[in-house]
Amino acid sequence: MDIDILKEYIPLYKEALILTLKIGWQGIFLSLILGLIGAAILHFKVPVLKTITGIYIEIFRNTPLLVQLFFIYFALPKVGIQITAETCGVLGLGLLGGAYMIETFRSGLESIPTIQTESALSLGMTNGQTFYHVILPQAVSVSVPGLLANVIFLLKETSVFSTISLMDLMFTAKDLIGMYAKTIECLFLLVVFYLIMLLPVSLLGAIIERRARYGQFGD
Repeated sequence: MDIDILKEYIPLYKEALILTLKIGWQGIFLSLILGLIGAAILHFKVPVLKTITGIYIEIFRNTPLLVQLFFIYFALPKVGIQITAETCGVLGLGLLGGAYMIETFRSGLESIPTIQTESALSLGMTNGQTFYHVILPQAVSVSVPGLLANVIFLLKETSVFSTISLMDLMFTAKDLIGMYAKTIECLFLLVVFYLIMLLPVSLLGAIIERRARYGQFGD
């Protein structure tokens, strides 16, 4: 292990980490929005949209992110839709994550007893008010473990962004290994920077999960 090489490469990995986090969190934000919308559609059994949402879930949960990125990045320009590599990464990650988030939110919504909806409606609340103020907060609390698992999963999936020439952590490691053959040093830094990216999320997630469980059960 060459310490001087590690010091020389660290700035490159820092830049790659910033790009990876930028694309990763934008994709996660998009996936949360899609997850909430899709879960609401399934929960209220909206005609037509329910079928479309179901097809979307099956397609994106049963195909690899790599294939989805290739389709977005290489196939869409053939029909006149030009997008940058960064936009492709955000869109691909968001669409993949959205399929998982929908199922996570949906399971949370279905876990809320029907009596709560009936009680809210009997008090004069509208369906929208009942969903927003009574059902959704509890469903999100129940869904916290699954949501956190999805977030970590999506951040790890950013490792395939190198296939569309994004200078993420994996691309940087592969590029440096190819040019200078410093395999041990490059892979060591790759592991370290992935831990820097994922460990805080995991630790923060454990705290949030405990607080959510305390809010539900009081212990």
